[in-house]
Amino acid sequence: MDRTVRIAGEMKRVISDIIREDLKDPRIPVMTSVLDIKLAKDLKFAKIYVSVYGTEAEKASAIQALRNSAGFIRREIGRRMIIRAIPELNFVIDESIEHGAYMSELITKIVSEDKKSDAAKGNEND
Repeated sequence: MDRTVRIAGEMKRVISDIIREDLKDPRIPVMTSVLDIKLAKDLKFAKIYVSVYGTEAEKASAIQALRNSAGFIRREIGRRMIIRAIPELNFVIDESIEHGAYMSELITKIVSEDKKSDAAKGNEND
């Protein structure tokens, strides 16, 4: 396993704990999850993909709060992990869960329409 992948996995756990237990910002909803972390090979930059359950305004507010708390989060990472350099943190919204739910809804809708269409064709043949 690649070193950056191992570090990213540990950092994901640490950042999740920090967001859940240590950040007291009311703009960050309880349903905030760190989904993935992409680390640069030199470990100087980290892109943190976060899922926030809420409206678009709540998501934007939560990302802004996380960006404002980046210094605190970096300091806590330094305390909790044995790592030579603590990367700059860039928080971004990950829409993959919402996109997956939307696609699932579309598939369900198409399948039900196909069943209705097949049922209507069956009634015409009788």
